Amino acid sequence: MISRISGCLAALIAVGAPCLAVGAPMPDAFSTITMQLENDLLVPNSDRYYTNGVRIGYTSPTDQLPAIMADFGHFLLGPGQQRAAIEFSQLLFTPENTGITDPVRTDRPYAAILMGTVSLIQDTEDTRTVLSAGLGAIGPPAFGRQAQNTTHVFLGQPIARGWGAQIPSQPVVQLTAERTWRLKVGEAAGMEADVLPAVTAGAGTFRIYGQAGAQIRVGQGLDSDFGAPRIRSGMAGSDAYNATRPFAWYVFVGASGQAVAWDETLDGTPFGASRSVTRTPFVGELQGGVVLMAWGMRVTAAHILRSKEFTNQKDGLFQFSSLSVAFKF
Repeated sequence: MISRISGCLAALIAVGAPCLAVGAPMPDAFSTITMQLENDLLVPNSDRYYTNGVRIGYTSPTDQLPAIMADFGHFLLGPGQQRAAIEFSQLLFTPENTGITDPVRTDRPYAAILMGTVSLIQDTEDTRTVLSAGLGAIGPPAFGRQAQNTTHVFLGQPIARGWGAQIPSQPVVQLTAERTWRLKVGEAAGMEADVLPAVTAGAGTFRIYGQAGAQIRVGQGLDSDFGAPRIRSGMAGSDAYNATRPFAWYVFVGASGQAVAWDETLDGTPFGASRSVTRTPFVGELQGGVVLMAWGMRVTAAHILRSKEFTNQKDGLFQFSSLSVAFKF
Protein backbone atom coordinates (compact mmCIF):
# COMPACT_ATOMS: atom_id res chain seq x y z
CA MET A 1 0.00 0.00 0.00
CA ILE A 2 2.90 2.40 0.74
CA SER A 3 4.22 1.93 -2.79
CA ARG A 4 0.79 2.76 -4.21
CA ILE A 5 0.63 5.92 -2.10
CA SER A 6 4.04 7.20 -3.21
CA GLY A 7 3.39 6.23 -6.83
CA CYS A 8 0.04 8.05 -7.04
CA LEU A 9 1.30 11.25 -5.45
CA ALA A 10 4.55 11.31 -7.40
CA ALA A 11 2.68 10.82 -10.67
CA LEU A 12 0.37 13.75 -10.01
CA ILE A 13 3.23 16.08 -9.08
CA ALA A 14 5.20 14.98 -12.12
CA VAL A 15 2.28 15.65 -14.46
CA GLY A 16 1.46 19.02 -12.98
CA ALA A 17 4.94 20.46 -12.46
CA PRO A 18 5.77 21.29 -16.09
CA CYS A 19 2.54 23.32 -16.32
CA LEU A 20 3.25 25.40 -13.22
CA ALA A 21 3.26 29.05 -14.21
CA VAL A 22 4.89 31.49 -11.85
CA GLY A 23 2.65 34.45 -11.13
CA ALA A 24 1.88 36.90 -8.38
CA PRO A 25 -1.53 36.29 -6.78
CA MET A 26 -2.87 39.05 -4.56
CA PRO A 27 -1.67 38.53 -0.94
CA ASP A 28 -4.24 37.81 1.77
CA ALA A 29 -3.51 39.03 5.31
CA PHE A 30 -6.56 37.35 6.90
CA SER A 31 -7.26 33.93 8.35
CA THR A 32 -10.32 32.00 7.15
CA ILE A 33 -12.78 29.75 8.96
CA THR A 34 -14.97 27.46 6.83
CA MET A 35 -17.94 25.36 7.96
CA GLN A 36 -19.46 22.85 5.55
CA LEU A 37 -22.34 20.39 5.48
CA GLU A 38 -23.08 17.72 2.86
CA ASN A 39 -26.35 15.82 3.19
CA ASP A 40 -29.09 14.10 1.20
CA LEU A 41 -31.78 15.91 3.24
CA LEU A 42 -33.11 17.85 0.24
CA VAL A 43 -33.70 14.66 -1.77
CA PRO A 44 -37.15 13.12 -1.09
CA ASN A 45 -37.17 9.68 0.58
CA SER A 46 -33.38 9.56 0.85
CA ASP A 47 -31.39 8.86 4.02
CA ARG A 48 -28.80 6.35 2.88
CA TYR A 49 -25.36 5.67 1.37
CA TYR A 50 -23.25 8.85 1.82
CA THR A 51 -25.84 10.31 4.17
CA ASN A 52 -23.90 13.09 5.90
CA GLY A 53 -20.58 14.91 5.93
CA VAL A 54 -19.55 17.79 8.17
CA ARG A 55 -16.32 19.74 8.15
CA ILE A 56 -14.76 22.75 9.85
CA GLY A 57 -11.48 24.19 8.63
CA TYR A 58 -8.97 26.95 9.32
CA THR A 59 -6.82 28.49 6.56
CA SER A 60 -3.87 30.76 7.34
CA PRO A 61 -3.05 34.10 5.71
CA THR A 62 -0.74 33.87 2.72
CA ASP A 63 2.88 33.02 3.40
CA GLN A 64 2.37 32.61 7.16
CA LEU A 65 3.09 28.95 7.76
CA PRO A 66 5.81 26.84 9.39
CA ALA A 67 9.15 27.12 7.59
CA ILE A 68 9.48 23.35 7.21
CA MET A 69 6.11 23.22 5.41
CA ALA A 70 6.97 26.19 3.20
CA ASP A 71 10.36 24.74 2.25
CA PHE A 72 8.77 21.38 1.45
CA GLY A 73 6.24 23.03 -0.84
CA HIS A 74 8.83 25.09 -2.70
CA PHE A 75 11.09 22.03 -3.04
CA LEU A 76 8.33 19.99 -4.67
CA LEU A 77 6.45 22.67 -6.58
CA GLY A 78 8.77 25.62 -7.12
CA PRO A 79 7.79 29.26 -6.51
CA GLY A 80 4.27 30.13 -5.38
CA GLN A 81 2.13 31.83 -2.79
CA GLN A 82 1.45 29.51 0.16
CA ARG A 83 -1.15 28.91 2.85
CA ALA A 84 -1.48 26.26 5.55
CA ALA A 85 -4.84 24.71 6.40
CA ILE A 86 -6.18 22.33 9.02
CA GLU A 87 -9.63 20.76 9.12
CA PHE A 88 -11.69 18.22 11.01
CA SER A 89 -14.33 16.16 9.23
CA GLN A 90 -16.83 13.41 9.95
CA LEU A 91 -18.37 11.26 7.21
CA LEU A 92 -21.34 8.93 7.71
CA PHE A 93 -22.39 6.06 5.44
CA THR A 94 -25.46 3.84 5.89
CA PRO A 95 -27.37 1.16 3.97
CA GLU A 96 -30.70 1.82 2.27
CA ASN A 97 -32.74 0.24 5.07
CA THR A 98 -31.77 1.80 8.39
CA GLY A 99 -34.77 0.41 10.29
CA ILE A 100 -33.33 -3.06 10.96
CA THR A 101 -30.59 -4.07 13.39
CA ASP A 102 -29.01 -6.65 11.05
CA PRO A 103 -28.50 -4.90 7.69
CA VAL A 104 -28.70 -6.84 4.45
CA ARG A 105 -25.24 -8.17 3.60
CA THR A 106 -25.42 -7.00 -0.02
CA ASP A 107 -26.19 -3.39 0.99
CA ARG A 108 -23.64 -0.71 1.87
CA PRO A 109 -22.22 -1.26 5.37
CA TYR A 110 -22.64 1.26 8.15
CA ALA A 111 -19.40 3.24 8.42
CA ALA A 112 -18.22 6.45 10.08
CA ILE A 113 -14.89 8.22 9.60
CA LEU A 114 -13.55 11.00 11.83
CA MET A 115 -10.36 12.62 10.57
CA GLY A 116 -8.08 15.61 11.03
CA THR A 117 -6.23 16.85 7.93
CA VAL A 118 -3.32 19.24 7.45
CA SER A 119 -2.84 20.80 4.00
CA LEU A 120 -0.36 22.94 2.11
CA ILE A 121 -2.05 25.20 -0.46
CA GLN A 122 0.29 26.71 -3.04
CA ASP A 123 -0.92 29.14 -5.74
CA THR A 124 0.40 30.81 -8.83
CA GLU A 125 -1.58 33.23 -10.95
CA ASP A 126 -3.46 30.40 -12.67
CA THR A 127 -2.79 27.18 -10.73
CA ARG A 128 -3.55 25.83 -7.27
CA THR A 129 -1.87 22.77 -5.77
CA VAL A 130 -3.06 21.21 -2.52
CA LEU A 131 -1.05 18.55 -0.67
CA SER A 132 -2.87 16.99 2.30
CA ALA A 133 -2.19 14.42 5.02
CA GLY A 134 -5.04 13.11 7.18
CA LEU A 135 -5.12 10.97 10.31
CA GLY A 136 -8.20 9.62 12.05
CA ALA A 137 -10.33 6.57 12.75
CA ILE A 138 -13.08 4.48 11.25
CA GLY A 139 -15.67 2.67 13.37
CA PRO A 140 -17.17 3.46 16.81
CA PRO A 141 -14.42 6.03 17.69
CA ALA A 142 -15.81 8.17 14.86
CA PHE A 143 -19.11 8.57 16.78
CA GLY A 144 -21.32 7.89 13.77
CA ARG A 145 -24.15 6.33 15.75
CA GLN A 146 -24.23 9.21 18.22
CA ALA A 147 -24.08 11.92 15.53
CA GLN A 148 -26.83 10.47 13.33
CA ASN A 149 -29.25 9.26 15.98
CA THR A 150 -28.97 12.35 18.18
CA THR A 151 -29.78 14.49 15.14
CA HIS A 152 -32.70 12.26 14.19
CA VAL A 153 -34.15 12.37 17.70
CA PHE A 154 -33.84 16.17 17.72
CA LEU A 155 -35.64 16.38 14.36
CA GLY A 156 -38.28 13.82 15.35
CA GLN A 157 -37.11 11.27 12.76
CA PRO A 158 -36.64 7.49 13.17
CA ILE A 159 -33.21 6.47 14.40
CA ALA A 160 -30.84 4.24 12.42
CA ARG A 161 -30.93 0.84 14.15
CA GLY A 162 -28.03 -0.99 12.52
CA TRP A 163 -24.98 0.89 13.83
CA GLY A 164 -24.05 -2.19 15.88
CA ALA A 165 -23.01 -3.80 12.59
CA GLN A 166 -20.78 -0.92 11.45
CA ILE A 167 -17.27 -1.43 10.08
CA PRO A 168 -15.06 -1.96 13.17
CA SER A 169 -12.50 0.36 14.70
CA GLN A 170 -9.21 0.95 12.90
CA PRO A 171 -6.91 3.93 12.34
CA VAL A 172 -7.22 5.85 9.07
CA VAL A 173 -4.34 7.48 7.19
CA GLN A 174 -4.94 9.38 3.95
CA LEU A 175 -2.66 11.34 1.61
CA THR A 176 -4.04 13.51 -1.20
CA ALA A 177 -2.52 15.67 -3.93
CA GLU A 178 -4.62 17.93 -6.14
CA ARG A 179 -3.84 20.35 -8.96
CA THR A 180 -6.35 22.83 -10.40
CA TRP A 181 -5.75 25.07 -13.42
CA ARG A 182 -7.68 28.32 -14.00
CA LEU A 183 -8.08 28.92 -17.73
CA LYS A 184 -9.75 32.16 -18.78
CA VAL A 185 -12.32 31.88 -21.57
CA GLY A 186 -13.25 35.54 -22.02
CA GLU A 187 -15.24 38.57 -20.86
CA ALA A 188 -18.35 40.27 -22.22
CA ALA A 189 -20.73 42.88 -20.82
CA GLY A 190 -18.93 42.85 -17.47
CA MET A 191 -19.22 39.07 -17.16
CA GLU A 192 -16.33 36.60 -17.05
CA ALA A 193 -16.07 32.93 -17.95
CA ASP A 194 -13.38 30.37 -17.23
CA VAL A 195 -12.71 26.63 -17.02
CA LEU A 196 -11.13 24.83 -14.05
CA PRO A 197 -9.60 21.47 -15.06
CA ALA A 198 -8.41 19.48 -12.04
CA VAL A 199 -6.65 16.20 -11.29
CA THR A 200 -6.43 14.45 -7.92
CA ALA A 201 -4.63 11.41 -6.54
CA GLY A 202 -5.48 9.98 -3.14
CA ALA A 203 -4.02 7.00 -1.32
CA GLY A 204 -4.28 5.56 2.15
CA THR A 205 -6.27 3.17 4.27
CA PHE A 206 -9.48 5.14 3.51
CA ARG A 207 -9.37 5.41 -0.29
CA ILE A 208 -7.00 4.82 -3.19
CA TYR A 209 -8.22 6.65 -6.26
CA GLY A 210 -7.43 8.95 -9.15
CA GLN A 211 -9.79 11.69 -10.31
CA ALA A 212 -10.00 14.05 -13.27
CA GLY A 213 -12.65 16.62 -14.05
CA ALA A 214 -13.44 20.22 -14.90
CA GLN A 215 -15.82 23.04 -14.00
CA ILE A 216 -17.17 25.86 -16.14
CA ARG A 217 -17.83 29.13 -14.28
CA VAL A 218 -19.62 32.33 -15.30
CA GLY A 219 -19.77 35.41 -13.08
CA GLN A 220 -17.67 38.29 -11.75
CA GLY A 221 -14.41 38.13 -9.79
CA LEU A 222 -13.54 34.61 -10.90
CA ASP A 223 -9.90 35.13 -9.90
CA SER A 224 -11.04 35.30 -6.25
CA ASP A 225 -10.75 31.51 -5.83
CA PHE A 226 -10.27 28.19 -7.60
CA GLY A 227 -13.79 26.84 -7.28
CA ALA A 228 -16.30 25.97 -4.59
CA PRO A 229 -15.09 23.91 -1.61
CA ARG A 230 -16.21 20.29 -1.30
CA ILE A 231 -15.59 17.49 1.15
CA ARG A 232 -13.24 15.11 -0.62
CA SER A 233 -13.35 12.96 -2.65
CA GLY A 234 -15.30 15.52 -4.69
CA MET A 235 -13.46 18.17 -6.72
CA ALA A 236 -12.43 20.59 -3.99
CA GLY A 237 -11.45 24.17 -4.82
CA SER A 238 -10.20 24.38 -1.20
CA ASP A 239 -11.10 26.86 1.54
CA ALA A 240 -8.70 29.60 0.36
CA TYR A 241 -10.28 32.64 -1.31
CA ASN A 242 -9.50 36.35 -1.61
CA ALA A 243 -12.26 38.44 -3.19
CA THR A 244 -10.88 40.72 -5.92
CA ARG A 245 -13.98 42.95 -5.98
CA PRO A 246 -16.50 44.11 -3.32
CA PHE A 247 -19.08 41.60 -4.55
CA ALA A 248 -17.84 38.53 -6.40
CA TRP A 249 -20.08 35.72 -7.57
CA TYR A 250 -20.39 32.92 -10.07
CA VAL A 251 -22.48 29.97 -11.09
CA PHE A 252 -20.80 26.74 -12.08
CA VAL A 253 -21.36 23.31 -13.56
CA GLY A 254 -18.84 20.51 -13.56
CA ALA A 255 -18.19 16.85 -14.17
CA SER A 256 -15.55 14.43 -12.88
CA GLY A 257 -14.65 10.78 -13.02
CA GLN A 258 -12.84 8.59 -10.51
CA ALA A 259 -10.96 5.33 -10.86
CA VAL A 260 -11.25 3.72 -7.42
CA ALA A 261 -8.86 0.93 -6.40
CA TRP A 262 -9.86 0.84 -2.72
CA ASP A 263 -12.60 2.30 -0.51
CA GLU A 264 -12.62 1.18 3.13
CA THR A 265 -16.30 2.04 3.57
CA LEU A 266 -17.13 -0.45 0.79
CA ASP A 267 -14.26 -2.96 0.79
CA GLY A 268 -14.13 -3.27 4.58
CA THR A 269 -11.12 -2.83 6.82
CA PRO A 270 -7.69 -3.69 5.37
CA PHE A 271 -6.67 -5.48 8.58
CA GLY A 272 -9.15 -8.07 9.84
CA ALA A 273 -12.64 -9.12 8.82
CA SER A 274 -15.63 -6.80 8.34
CA ARG A 275 -18.72 -6.39 6.23
CA SER A 276 -18.12 -5.40 2.61
CA VAL A 277 -19.79 -5.08 -0.79
CA THR A 278 -18.53 -5.26 -4.38
CA ARG A 279 -17.10 -1.85 -5.22
CA THR A 280 -17.69 -0.20 -8.61
CA PRO A 281 -14.23 0.67 -10.02
CA PHE A 282 -15.34 3.81 -11.89
CA VAL A 283 -17.53 6.55 -10.39
CA GLY A 284 -18.76 9.73 -12.08
CA GLU A 285 -20.16 12.99 -10.70
CA LEU A 286 -22.11 15.93 -12.08
CA GLN A 287 -22.42 19.07 -9.98
CA GLY A 288 -23.77 22.59 -10.24
CA GLY A 289 -24.13 25.50 -7.89
CA VAL A 290 -23.50 29.10 -6.95
CA VAL A 291 -20.83 31.00 -4.98
CA LEU A 292 -21.23 34.46 -3.42
CA MET A 293 -18.44 36.55 -1.86
CA ALA A 294 -18.98 39.85 0.03
CA TRP A 295 -17.88 41.53 3.28
CA GLY A 296 -15.11 38.98 3.73
CA MET A 297 -17.54 36.06 3.58
CA ARG A 298 -18.01 33.28 1.02
CA VAL A 299 -21.24 31.28 0.79
CA THR A 300 -21.47 28.27 -1.50
CA ALA A 301 -24.28 25.92 -2.46
CA ALA A 302 -24.06 22.94 -4.79
CA HIS A 303 -26.08 19.90 -5.77
CA ILE A 304 -24.29 16.70 -6.77
CA LEU A 305 -25.34 13.67 -8.81
CA ARG A 306 -23.10 10.61 -8.29
CA SER A 307 -23.14 7.30 -10.14
CA LYS A 308 -23.25 3.92 -8.41
CA GLU A 309 -20.39 3.16 -6.01
CA PHE A 310 -21.22 -0.54 -5.48
CA THR A 311 -22.94 -3.12 -7.65
CA ASN A 312 -26.19 -3.53 -5.65
CA GLN A 313 -26.76 0.20 -5.19
CA LYS A 314 -30.34 1.12 -6.14
CA ASP A 315 -32.03 3.88 -8.13
CA GLY A 316 -29.20 4.93 -10.45
CA LEU A 317 -27.73 8.35 -9.66
CA PHE A 318 -27.39 9.22 -5.97
CA GLN A 319 -28.04 12.87 -5.07
CA PHE A 320 -26.94 15.12 -2.22
CA SER A 321 -26.32 18.80 -1.55
CA SER A 322 -23.29 20.70 -0.27
CA LEU A 323 -23.48 23.98 1.67
CA SER A 324 -20.65 26.03 3.16
CA VAL A 325 -20.11 29.36 4.89
CA ALA A 326 -16.68 30.95 5.33
CA PHE A 327 -15.54 34.20 6.92
CA LYS A 328 -12.26 36.04 7.39
CA PHE A 329 -10.86 37.54 10.56
